[in-house]
Amino acid sequence: MAERRIGVAMDFSASSKKALRWAADNLVRKGDTLVLLHVRHHGREEAKNVLWSHTGSPLIPFEELMEPPVRQRYDMPEDPEVFDMLNALALQKELCVVVKMYWGDPREKVCDAVGELNLQSLVMGSRGLGQIQRILLGSVTNYVLSNASCPVTVVKSK
Repeated sequence: MAERRIGVAMDFSASSKKALRWAADNLVRKGDTLVLLHVRHHGREEAKNVLWSHTGSPLIPFEELMEPPVRQRYDMPEDPEVFDMLNALALQKELCVVVKMYWGDPREKVCDAVGELNLQSLVMGSRGLGQIQRILLGSVTNYVLSNASCPVTVVKSK
């Protein structure tokens, strides 16, 4: 069976952690590659990461990300809950876990990642904005659902 690449959009919010748990319990299987997609808004780190502003970072193996200097180089938030979950998942299901960092608009970057990384499926959380808030703020989830080139599973926060 061919290797599957499953993406999980991760902003370290409660809803994205729930999406990761859902993907672990319902979607990934032995031999898959789990790609954690993390998008940082342009800001203070823009100059430091200008090299990757269009393509995103290289794929970062999860084992490397466990090293504090590597996390600092990519400005990756330190979240023991997510790291423990990924570590257990990699061991239990024999997954290859990699992280891909992007800088910019999360809506566009997540959709770009789907195509660039040839993801077979994407899982993401939903913050549960009301209809008015979605209209005013725009919804990353709605945008990705409409524009991603692979199936997208949205895991509701409630």
